Parts: sequence; structure tokens; C-alpha cells
Amino acid sequence: MPIPQKLKTLVLATVVGMTPLAATAADSAIDAINAYRELLADGNPSELVAAQGEELWKTPRGPKNATLEQCDLGLGPGVVKGASAQLPRYFKDTGRVQDLETRLMTCLQTLQGVDTKELNKARFGKGLMEEMESLVAYVVTESKGQKIKVDMRHPEMKKMYALGKTAFFYRGGSMDFSCATCHGESGKRIRLQELPDLRTHEGAAAGWGSWPAYRVSNGQFWTMQHRLNDCYRQQRFPEPIYGSDVTIALSVYLAANGNGGTVMTPGIKR
Repeated sequence: MPIPQKLKTLVLATVVGMTPLAATAADSAIDAINAYRELLADGNPSELVAAQGEELWKTPRGPKNATLEQCDLGLGPGVVKGASAQLPRYFKDTGRVQDLETRLMTCLQTLQGVDTKELNKARFGKGLMEEMESLVAYVVTESKGQKIKVDMRHPEMKKMYALGKTAFFYRGGSMDFSCATCHGESGKRIRLQELPDLRTHEGAAAGWGSWPAYRVSNGQFWTMQHRLNDCYRQQRFPEPIYGSDVTIALSVYLAANGNGGTVMTPGIKR
């Protein structure tokens, strides 16, 4: 039976009338969440994780009983200040593009003799992975407030950017999702969480610039590899191997898009 025109008009008027109220409620909730984040930022729990990382950095450990103080993160052996703001980057000694975590893996192997293959078996927040998270927190804290400055001139960086862009838009999994499903359009939200458009400079600077971060909801510090791993999990994709090329490529894509933005890590997230 056809719907009477008067009823159609009433339904339309009701929906239109409710929209501003719903939007106002959502905006109020987001304002409250942002205010909560600002309060936490004064005592960001990541500071404790970073302090643990600094101790690990300076303590002789591993089969070689050495520190990580000669680790070259791209600005020279032992230089931590500003290093993560310029990662990922191409490293001549390994002949590949590396993000912060895979570069730390190289330093753990070469300087301390640590078998980093164990990271592929470890759970986030446990054992050697927890130590890696602490090291990441320490290093990224030393770039807070600096500008994202990823050097894209090397051909390998350009290749990884192209791979990262392809991965960003690739649809698959049981939900037929891609990274762009959530982060390929402005103005999107999920559970009142704003989703930055990572294709744009503004969105990428906000997204890339605020990770790694402390997750209030589960009381954990998440590295960028952990964040990307969880994105794949939510898309119902097979979760990537830790330190795999696809995660590095996505990082290159995001970092390059956000070049010139401000590093706000460690961030505070829901």
C-alpha cells in the first residue's frame, strides 16, 4: 500500500528536525572527550613508559652486553633528538626503508645481539614486545613539538610510498574494507571518534603526528605497528607480520602526506 504524502512529509520533517539535535549532542560529547584528553596530557602515562625506555636504551644488555647509545636512527650514532620526526627513511647499511620499530630491531641485533625474530611471536604488551614499546615511547618523546620531515628523494622511498598508497586503497577481507573506508573522507566518525582523512595533509598530519599513543580505553601504550595491526584486524584482514614491508609502506604514505605537520607524540587516544 503506498505511503500517504502527508505521512512522508511528517517523517521527513521529523528527521530533518532531529538532525541538528543529534549533531549537537555528538559535538558536545566530542568536546567532552577532547577536554578529557587535555587533562590527561598534563600527566600522560606515556611518560612512565618513555622513562622505562630511556633506561633500557642506556643499560648494557643482550649477549653482547652493550647499550643502544650508538644506535643510528638516521641522524648519526646515538642521536635521538628529532630522529623519529624524520622516519621512515632509507638506510644504506640495511639497504631498505625502515620505520622506527624495524630500525630499533636492527640496533638490537647489531649492537646487543638480541634475536629479534622473537618479536614475530610475541604479543603486544608482553616480553620483548613490551621492551620495544618502551624504547619507541622514549624515542618519539624526543621529537615532540618538531616538524614531520620525511625525506622522499630516494627511489626506494618513492617505491614504498606507491606501495603504501596501493595498500591504503586496497579493499578485501570478509567486510570488503580498505584503510580508505574509514580514513578516505572528511567528517567521518565511529563511536564519536573523529576519523581523519589520511589522504590529505591536514588529516595525515593529525593522524601520523599523534601516534604512537597511550590508549586510555585499555591502559596500554600502542606503537604505530600495533595501530596498523589493529586496523587490519578490524577490517577482518589477516594481521600483518610485525615489521613487514606493507606496514612500513603505509607509514611512508602517511608520513609523507603529513610532511610539515607537528609531531605530537606520544598522543592520548580513547
